[in-house]
Amino acid sequence: MDFYTSVVGFFQDGGPFMYPIAIVLAIGVAIALERFFYLSNQTRINRRDFDQILKLMKAHKVRELTEIFSKSESAISRIAADGVNRQASSRRRSDIEYAMEEGLLEVLPNIERRTPYLATFANIATLLGLLGTIIGLIAAFTAVANADPAEKASLLSQSISIAMNTTAFGLMAAIPLLLVHSMLQSKTSAIVESLEIAVVKFVNLMEGTPAKPVSEPETARASAA
Repeated sequence: MDFYTSVVGFFQDGGPFMYPIAIVLAIGVAIALERFFYLSNQTRINRRDFDQILKLMKAHKVRELTEIFSKSESAISRIAADGVNRQASSRRRSDIEYAMEEGLLEVLPNIERRTPYLATFANIATLLGLLGTIIGLIAAFTAVANADPAEKASLLSQSISIAMNTTAFGLMAAIPLLLVHSMLQSKTSAIVESLEIAVVKFVNLMEGTPAKPVSEPETARASAA
């Protein structure tokens, strides 16, 4: 109960700038959770589909590949579908590679989106905290200008302490957002690198081995649109 009272008192003493900082923090947390679950899911299904697609490509099982491409929502299945469809009309490595690189460019925006916002929100929270502190200090010095000399020191120290709450809260919001941004950025980079490696492996495997075209994963196309 004392902890809850202290938190509420800290928030109330910070002034009006505590509310926009809290809103920025809430939006940042929502984005961080959404990105974390999305990237974790993509990592899992990409790893699963990569193993299945690689095995089926080696065995030249086009029907099974078609089922994976039509049902899966993974980025790797969409890229592989573009490559296999191009393989049906061209045996040249460059044509297959260009098709898969085009598919890679189409899936990257879904993987990379919204994560950079976390760094922006961290900076906004810090700046809002500093702005709230500056405005609070201005109000504090204005209030003690006409106060009794005996009370100026205590009144000024109390006002400065309250004004510093916004800076403290801004930093408490910014630091976790920056840490989460760094973690999600690492997960994003790992997924992109794995997709690039998969493109090279698939191209090497499909080069010079024509196959029937397969349908693209409709769910992945719809989600990208």
